[in-house]
Amino acid sequence: MSTVAVVCQLLVAAAFLSIPLVRHRFGPAAKAAADRELDRQGVPAGVLEANGLRFDAGGHETLAPLAVAAVMVILAGLGLADHAWSHPLTWVFQSLVIAMNALILHSNLTATRSVETAFRRKGDPVLARIDVAAFLKAAEGAFPGWVTVLQNVRHVVVFGGSALALVGIAVAG
Repeated sequence: MSTVAVVCQLLVAAAFLSIPLVRHRFGPAAKAAADRELDRQGVPAGVLEANGLRFDAGGHETLAPLAVAAVMVILAGLGLADHAWSHPLTWVFQSLVIAMNALILHSNLTATRSVETAFRRKGDPVLARIDVAAFLKAAEGAFPGWVTVLQNVRHVVVFGGSALALVGIAVAG
């Protein structure tokens, strides 16, 4: 298998591992900032937990990126071993990673609208009065500025690395 594909798969794995690491480190500060903003808006404490909103590294925010990273490491290992399944599995999983990352990027770009829609669907009058843009801005402000740069680099690595891995195995044969 292509060395390029293996290196790209390991880079994609590292990019996905960065998500729970950042959330673990800065999630509590983001939650505290969000809570302060909600308090400023007169929203009762605990509304985030009651509605499953979190900024930490718990639940699927950890499991999904870890699963993707594990799959990428396994694919890299299969590629290094020149296993017969490495190429077809790379085609399948790198394509899925591209699609998943597109969904993540879309979710990031439409977060305010998505949260507003989710709050409206719940039919809770407390949620309906939240200024979601201010709430999310407060939470985002608790993350250091370099996290935005990391997020953009992560997208470039995931999209570019996945595309290069697919090109690498296509060229290799």
